[in-house]
Amino acid sequence: MDTFLNFLSLLGSLGLFLFGMKTMSEGLEKFAGDRLRSILAAMTKNRFMGVLTGIIVTALIQSSSATTVMVVSFVNAGLMNLAQAIGVIMGANVGTTVTAWIISAIGFKVNIAAFTLPLLAFSLPLIFSRESKRKSIGEFVYGFAFLFMGLSFLQQAANDLDIGSMVAALLAKVADGGFFTIILFVIVGALVTMLLQSSSSAMAITLMLFDMHIPGFGLEQAAALAMGQNIGTTITAVMASMAAGIQARRAALAHMFFNVFGVVVVLIIFYPFCNAVSWLVEDVFKAGSNDLFKLSMFHSAFNIFNTLLLIGFVHQIESFVCRVLPLKEEQEEDKGLKYISGGLFSTAELSILQARKEIVVFAERCQKSFNYVLSMRANEDEDDPDRFDQFFSKVKKYEGITDNMEYEIAHYLQKVGESRLSDEAKRQIPRMLREVDDLESIGDCCFSLARTLSRKHENCQEPFTSEQLKQLNHMEQLVSNALAQMTETLQQPEGEGHDISRSYAIEDEINALRAQLRNDNLQNIAAGEYDYKLGAFFIDYVNGLEKLGDYVLNVVQSKARQTRA
Repeated sequence: MDTFLNFLSLLGSLGLFLFGMKTMSEGLEKFAGDRLRSILAAMTKNRFMGVLTGIIVTALIQSSSATTVMVVSFVNAGLMNLAQAIGVIMGANVGTTVTAWIISAIGFKVNIAAFTLPLLAFSLPLIFSRESKRKSIGEFVYGFAFLFMGLSFLQQAANDLDIGSMVAALLAKVADGGFFTIILFVIVGALVTMLLQSSSSAMAITLMLFDMHIPGFGLEQAAALAMGQNIGTTITAVMASMAAGIQARRAALAHMFFNVFGVVVVLIIFYPFCNAVSWLVEDVFKAGSNDLFKLSMFHSAFNIFNTLLLIGFVHQIESFVCRVLPLKEEQEEDKGLKYISGGLFSTAELSILQARKEIVVFAERCQKSFNYVLSMRANEDEDDPDRFDQFFSKVKKYEGITDNMEYEIAHYLQKVGESRLSDEAKRQIPRMLREVDDLESIGDCCFSLARTLSRKHENCQEPFTSEQLKQLNHMEQLVSNALAQMTETLQQPEGEGHDISRSYAIEDEINALRAQLRNDNLQNIAAGEYDYKLGAFFIDYVNGLEKLGDYVLNVVQSKARQTRA
């Protein structure tokens, strides 16, 4: 019974460690917010700055998995290209070794758990603060306290279970395997990290075992586990990219290739590499009495060596993953969401940014749908009726796409709204929901216009007159200009002061033209210039264009935070 309780204590301690790391990481990310995105964008202009950025960000948030998942999301959202992402991922691998150095320095030598309760007391008022930044700082301190409390409990539970004897017994069975044993430990390290979804927690366990001085478990075995952890940690990014776009999957594949390649190279020179690390610690840094420093040094040396080896081949890695995951022609087709993947970003602000880019895609697809309507009318009187029907099918298809996009984006924003938001984020979400609703209405208007043309094609053999065509061309051009202006406005950064006077001017011109055409149409019918049925289809189409223009202005006003008196 005691053994079972001790085993549960071991699992609980590990859970506390993971919870602390997750809370600490998320607290810092929330505190950084959009500034973290700006830093990443500014510091990834070249591969060397990308590596440095990856090191700094990962050292701060104490999780290479969090950094790589963030990078994959940024690639998916179009905020970072693949080459920049590869550089940051390389740096993330180096930055994650900071955790091992912290644990080596104080984790098992100093009773850091004694400071955890005072830290929790310090963080408590911050966590319950209404101010977002203070709350995020509180979460960071809270997570830090739980991380080392979990580490302390983990060591105690391992001693109670006599893990050292159990591992020694297992090692006795494989100790004579030579290099095969090293390969086995690499595989075990990868599997454990896949299960824990955290290389830092797996490294903490490895350091704890190494500190026990278990017979048969020396630097070489511990180093092999650490290398396996570098492979296992790539699974987190792969899983995050599964529901994302092709570029995100390429970034995750680059991460996996980088780590696996490094493990293979170091395995070839494994024993000399371990000897070099021991020499550095014992003779250069004069820290031979601290074996944990040797393992931390190996962890850092491995990742630095791998980064230096491959940093000159970023573009070649990019080409390789592009060949492995080519962009298929059908992936160019507008299907579903482009930027929003399965889950939210770790901060609501970044999730909103992702949704904002998706709304721009929504607007571009509305433009495409309207262009197919124009193609329908242009081909109405041609000799090839199949071409007219093909364009009608395209508009119908895009009407379904816009319906789905409205639901998916609105559902995503609803999930974002359930998170802890800043005041600015709270104001953005209702506006974005209105934009999405009006964009879906634009898609409906396009389909309504297409159906008007289809009914005319079937029921009215009389073509539009040359004067009618001239008038329709004018109004269609105005609507096209309005749609282009709408998309341009949606692409602008958030904030007050958008100049939408051009959109107002186009809308006024559309309304005036609609009123003029309605009067002219009635007079022309009365004068017998064309049949009433043709006039009815003409004015239905004109009214549909004017209605579409109204929804376009609604989107622009919502984005610009304006209403018209």
